[in-house]
Amino acid sequence: MSITIGIIGGSGLYDMAELTDREERRVQTPFGEPSSPFVTGTLRGKRVAFLARHGAGHRYLPSELNFRANIFGFKTLGVEYLLSASAVGSLKQEYKPMDLVIPDQFLDRTRGRISTFFGRGLVAHVGFAHPFCGRLSELAFESATAAGATVHKGGTYVCMEGPQFSTLAESKLYRSWGMDIIGMTNLQEAKLAREAEICYTTIALVTDYDCWHPDHDHVTVEMIIANLTENARMAQQVIAGAVGALPFDRTCECATSLKYAIITRPDAVPAAVKRDLAPIVGKYLQ
Repeated sequence: MSITIGIIGGSGLYDMAELTDREERRVQTPFGEPSSPFVTGTLRGKRVAFLARHGAGHRYLPSELNFRANIFGFKTLGVEYLLSASAVGSLKQEYKPMDLVIPDQFLDRTRGRISTFFGRGLVAHVGFAHPFCGRLSELAFESATAAGATVHKGGTYVCMEGPQFSTLAESKLYRSWGMDIIGMTNLQEAKLAREAEICYTTIALVTDYDCWHPDHDHVTVEMIIANLTENARMAQQVIAGAVGALPFDRTCECATSLKYAIITRPDAVPAAVKRDLAPIVGKYLQ
């Protein structure tokens, strides 16, 4: 049976306490191994697949993550809705540590990361003006509000390379641009989810004020983990509430993002590429 709901847990969120009927599933992909085995189970009466983004024991740097294998693995399982939790720094005074943000835009400050399934003889260009699924984001916001979280709707997530935190000059620059939060992982997930026609949203957990704030002139892992541990219970409530409200009718652009995106003539696509990407492009390359 396919599983239509996926959850990605970031720093500090390595499990979902309410998940029952658990089973580990290893998924092979043309892009190698995902970060860890997927944990499938039941959450609020729905079948879900959970993935620890950084692997068991938090072993992978943001730059080392095999984003393609992670998203392709979800696609192989049948996932259509993907909720991603992520630790972020705040670039605005009003977004306080322990708050949640449901962003609606990205700014890319990564370098050299692979952000597409395409290439090797198959070219596609998907629309990405609105990088998050509006309907899924709204559902996450409603769940956070119902759970009693202090949650902010909208905002731009700066995705930096890391693994170092920002310099003070960088932090001040992003603030001058009007950016809202900063993290290291979610942009590639969102791009690949869009190519895979999966609805995707981020539940961003604010852990710190980056280094721009006079009372937080440096960021430490100790500070982040302390706040994340306290916030993990709320994050799990928000995710569980959102899962309980799924599914919805997928009339959003996510569901058909590849319909007019593939530009390569079908007879020019290498057979091996067609085979490898069949879960994603099979219905368009008959």
